[in-house]
Amino acid sequence: MSTPPSQKRLTPSNITAMKGQRPIVSLTAYTTPIARLLDPHCDLLLVGDSLGMVIYGLDTTVGVTMEMMIAHGQAVMRGAKHACVIVDLPFGAYQESREQAFRNAARILKETGCDGVKLEGGEEMAETVAFLTSRGVPVFGHIGLMPQQVNASGYRSKGHSEAEADKIRRDARAIDEAGAFAMVIEGTVEPLARDITGTVKAPTIGIGASPACDGQILVSDDMLGLFNEFRPRFVKHYAELAPTISAAVEAYASEVKARTFPGPEHTFQIKR
Repeated sequence: MSTPPSQKRLTPSNITAMKGQRPIVSLTAYTTPIARLLDPHCDLLLVGDSLGMVIYGLDTTVGVTMEMMIAHGQAVMRGAKHACVIVDLPFGAYQESREQAFRNAARILKETGCDGVKLEGGEEMAETVAFLTSRGVPVFGHIGLMPQQVNASGYRSKGHSEAEADKIRRDARAIDEAGAFAMVIEGTVEPLARDITGTVKAPTIGIGASPACDGQILVSDDMLGLFNEFRPRFVKHYAELAPTISAAVEAYASEVKARTFPGPEHTFQIKR
């Protein structure tokens, strides 16, 4: 009896083809165990540079390195069997030149085995996006609120003024025409995100954008309720794991102090 072929992961082309078919389900992933849990339910897993804050406790994503992205990209790839896996290019890894962007994108693809890279920027990055895609690098775009530019523009929703909205429209059009297979629209007023979704060929993946986007993405640790200090408007907690984890650790600490753990069932005895 022959062994059935193993299931192949979704590709960037598969993600592009979903536009107009059904909503695309996306979440961030940074580790193998979490990737295994998310993978059966997601079309796309993003190894986001948000790991700088989520995993490493940084204040912004600016301090994230190529080595961090590659290490976590490798970890997620070990747990992903179904979802398309995309790894962020960190700040400083692609803005200098299109050649720099290609070197670092190629390194990520080679060392992780992922399906593509994500970069932030619109009109100013269109030439780089075209350079990468023409050389076989699938690019996931990112417009609207761009966390890597926090030092220049801060964290605030975008598109409130007509001038700002027009710039975001031009950004979307530029990276769409440059060949991005999909694009994140982050922190952008709902009518603008809805309008962009209806005008670009590439699927739009919203986060703090519009339900009309072709898909949605959240930081997995946010949607699981692992952080309670700050909850952005666009985040919905589908679980409240922080109190559960805290209670479990409290119970463990109490049993260790009382010497009730480990019990006989948790120790090894001499066999006679």
